[in-house]
Amino acid sequence: MAGPLIEDGALVSRADRIVAVGSWSELQPHTTGAVDDLGEVVLMPGLINAHCHLDYTAMRGKISPPRSFADWIKAIVTFKGQWTTAEFNESWKLGAQMLLRTGTTTVADVEAVPELLPALWKETPLRVISFRELIQLKDPAEQFVKRAVEEWGAWPGSDRRVGLSPHAPYTTTAELLSVAAHETRKRKWLLATHVSESEQEFEMFLYKHGPLYDWLKSQRDMSDCGQGSPIRHLEHADYLGDNLLAVHVNYLWRDDAAVLGKYGVSVVHCPRSHDYFRHLLFPRRELMNAGVNVCLGTDSLASGAKVGGKLPELSMFAEMRAFASKHPDVRPEEILEMATTNAAKALKREGEIGALREGARADVIAVSFNGAAEKAHDALMDFDGPVRASMIDGQWAFRGN
Repeated sequence: MAGPLIEDGALVSRADRIVAVGSWSELQPHTTGAVDDLGEVVLMPGLINAHCHLDYTAMRGKISPPRSFADWIKAIVTFKGQWTTAEFNESWKLGAQMLLRTGTTTVADVEAVPELLPALWKETPLRVISFRELIQLKDPAEQFVKRAVEEWGAWPGSDRRVGLSPHAPYTTTAELLSVAAHETRKRKWLLATHVSESEQEFEMFLYKHGPLYDWLKSQRDMSDCGQGSPIRHLEHADYLGDNLLAVHVNYLWRDDAAVLGKYGVSVVHCPRSHDYFRHLLFPRRELMNAGVNVCLGTDSLASGAKVGGKLPELSMFAEMRAFASKHPDVRPEEILEMATTNAAKALKREGEIGALREGARADVIAVSFNGAAEKAHDALMDFDGPVRASMIDGQWAFRGN
C-alpha cells in the first residue's frame, strides 16, 4: 500500500520494524540472516479491523435478523444479561483466533466487560486497541467517565492501547459525551461511537418518534430529541474531532457529511452488519466527497448472518468482499486501502501500520496466489480462508498450511 506492486518481492525486518522492501534480486546481495521463502503468495500489510466486539463472537447465529433495530437492541441486552464472565472470556478469545487466521494484525475492539482486561491482551499476539464501552442514560456523568478513565489508564502497558467508547447517542447523555471528549483529548486517546446506524435512531433524534424513541422515553431524558440528526447531536455536545471513529454512519441528513469532514472524523463502515439490518446503500460517495476518511470493520458476529448454511467468521476479507458486491464501481485497490492505510489513519498510526515501508512495524500477511501480478488486487477481493502466514511486530503469529 506504499507504492506500486513489486514482483518477486522481498521484505527485510529487524526486531519489530521493516528495514527494506523491494525485489528479492535487489535485496539479496545486501542482506544477511535467516531467509523465509513463503512461496507463491501476495505479501501485504496486516489488515486493520477498525471496529469489533470480540466478546460477542460466540453470539453468532444466536439472534435472528430482527423486524426492527430496536428489537435487536433488546435481544442483545437480554442475551448479554444471561452470560457469565467466563463465557465472555471464551468468546473474546474465539474472536481473536478468527481474526488472526484471517489476516488481521490490529483490531480496535469495544469492550463491554472491562474486567476481562488487561489479562486477555496476553492471550493473543494481535495488536488490540481496547475501547471501554460507556452506557449511561441519566446524568450526572462526570464521575462515571473519570472513574472509567482512571481504571483504564492505570494498567501497565495501556499507553496507546486504550480509548473510550460511549456506545451511541441514544444510550448516553450530552454531558457524558462532552466529558468523554474532554478526557480523551487531554490524554490523546481515541474515541469510538456507534452513530447514525439505523433509521430508527434518525427518527428518534430528528422527529422525536419511532420504535427506539418509544422504548427509551421512560428510561432517559428525551429533551435532546427533535433538534437535528444524530451527527448534529454529537456536534452540539462538542464531541466531534479527529480522534473519533464514527462507527456505521449509514444515514446522513443534509450537511452531516460536511460536518464530519470539517472536524476530521473517520467513519468505520461494517458491510456485513449493514447487510444484516438491510440498511439503505452506505453513503460512501457523499462521505468521500466531503473529505471523510472511510475505513472498514467487522462489527460483532451478533449481527452476522449465515452464508450457505455456515456460521459467519470474523474476517476483514469477508468485509471487503461484501463491500465490493454492493459497490462495484470502487476499485479493489481502494477497498484494500480502507482495510489498511485508511484504518491506520483513523487509529493515528499512519506510516506505522497498514503499509509495507521502511520504518513501519513489521506487520505482514501472506495470501496464497499464483496468478499474474496484474490480477493480484482482484484475487484479494475473492480470497476466502486462512492466510498462509501472519507476522506481527516481526514475529510469526500464525502459520497456515
